[in-house]
Amino acid sequence: MALYCAISNEVPEVPVVSPSSGSVFEKRIIEKYIIENGVDPISGKELRVEDLIEIKTPAIVKPKPPSATSIPATLKSMQDEWDALMLHTFTQRQQLQTARQELSHALYQHDAACRVIARLTKEVTAAREALATLKPQAGLAAPQPAHQVEAAAAGAAAVGMSPEVVSRLQDRATALTQERKRRGRTVPEGLVGPDTIRSFVTLASHPGLHSASVPGILALDINPSDHSRILTGGNDRNATVFNKDTEQVVAILKGHTKKVTRVIYHPDEDTVITASPDHTIRVWNVPTSQTTVLLRSHEGPVTGLSLHPTGDYVLSTSTDQHWAFSDIRTGQLLTKVSDASGVSLTTAQFHPDGLIFGTGTENSQVKIWDLKEQSNVANFPGHVGPVTSISFSENGYYLATAAEDACVKLWDLRKLKNFKSIQLDEGYVIRELRFDQSGTYLGVAGSDVRVFLCRQWQELRVLADHTAAATGLRFGRDAAYLASTSMDRTLKIYGLQ
Repeated sequence: MALYCAISNEVPEVPVVSPSSGSVFEKRIIEKYIIENGVDPISGKELRVEDLIEIKTPAIVKPKPPSATSIPATLKSMQDEWDALMLHTFTQRQQLQTARQELSHALYQHDAACRVIARLTKEVTAAREALATLKPQAGLAAPQPAHQVEAAAAGAAAVGMSPEVVSRLQDRATALTQERKRRGRTVPEGLVGPDTIRSFVTLASHPGLHSASVPGILALDINPSDHSRILTGGNDRNATVFNKDTEQVVAILKGHTKKVTRVIYHPDEDTVITASPDHTIRVWNVPTSQTTVLLRSHEGPVTGLSLHPTGDYVLSTSTDQHWAFSDIRTGQLLTKVSDASGVSLTTAQFHPDGLIFGTGTENSQVKIWDLKEQSNVANFPGHVGPVTSISFSENGYYLATAAEDACVKLWDLRKLKNFKSIQLDEGYVIRELRFDQSGTYLGVAGSDVRVFLCRQWQELRVLADHTAAATGLRFGRDAAYLASTSMDRTLKIYGLQ
């Protein structure tokens, strides 16, 4: 329904209605009339502009004038509209081309920025590694050349164990046995309890100890007399001494020509021992970062390393199917014995008393040897696959073993039998087993890090913070903290937060 102005009788552009007469007016016309007369033109009653009521109506399309309804006028109008459309299309194309050029330029800048960021990130990572390596060296004196004792080449005859050496071994074993009996089964006063172990979390992660170009930390040990010092061996052919309290590298030990797979921190001296597939064992002086003794006891890669409780001798195994007993003071090979089964040896560890030791073999055997007699006195079969780790408990009775069958077996050395097997998940890779110094806890490093309570053999904690397989673990003093290394190039410290 069309509305018409009561004054002009035309369709109003802005219609308003008068509350006095109810008539519709064009807003601009009625406003002018009210200003001049002050009354409603229809009713004659008083009316103000504020009294007008605006009507909401759809937009009005005015009809074309008669002159525009002819055919020539219609054709001209269509031509004008076509020209306007073409001009608009041309303008849109120009704007599209400009937008494409701007987008291309922005993408190029983004790509260049990403490349710069990647390069800077790489440089920052390298700088951080260099800083972690060089930072502690500022307070160290320049390494002084150390006297180096080099053992005879592999294959040389062993000098044998003299009566004096055997007497030292026996005296040390007797003293350790008496000390263990004196302690009895009492738990150390400061040892943390199982509930504390269950609450362990990651306290620190250190990725800068070894080179990022050849990632992977393969071995771990803690200084028994200074538990703030941690020793690691890496794929980068170096061993690193690290202080966890100051978070500084104390020394980097360079000399092996292949990766470092076994490391030992001497309990009484600032000395470390390392082994490698380069067939050598090196004894290092930490303050000077120099090799003091170089042992060439094997003709194949060294696979196992264990320090005798006297602190003067080292046991090693190799893929050359032999175990060797060497003097780390003189560099002499005291004895070297072949495994009668003719298979490679994979690992080794001394019993806490030092008179017997265990070795693992490629064909899944665990063998117990008498050091003085140099003879195989017991065998523990049962694993499937190469034995990866063995560990004697400090109580002297238990032996834990692991192989590539994802199974941890516990053996009673008094009865020479397996009394417990802990089967882990299928595909679980076990790299190392380790009892704490009291024999209360057993740690397992592999696909993750796990801690078990001995005797009950209850799983207390699973730590899965490494992004690759864990390769080593050690308990701190009184199990107050736990350290682990991994192929992800990190050393992680766990404890109570």
